[in-house]
Amino acid sequence: MSTRVDSPGGSEGVLSEDEYRERLIELPPSAKLVAKVLETDAPLSQGRLAEESLLPDRTVRYALNRLEEVGLVGSRYSFRDARKQVYFLRR
Repeated sequence: MSTRVDSPGGSEGVLSEDEYRERLIELPPSAKLVAKVLETDAPLSQGRLAEESLLPDRTVRYALNRLEEVGLVGSRYSFRDARKQVYFLRR
């Protein structure tokens, strides 16, 4: 399996499963859990991620920031509610 991501430098590419895991392994457990939730059910809002992961909102925000820093998560405005952002794994 390969995962398409934007690298922190901004260039787009495809990550192998090993490369994906290598980026993820350095992150805190909360980021790993959020990534796992997004693997099975995305896109999700920050609030929905908190519900699904059973993590506090602040912890989810921190996890999303860390995942975005390494280029594993992207966001866009929700089609259902343009006031909300939803998050997804970059593939």
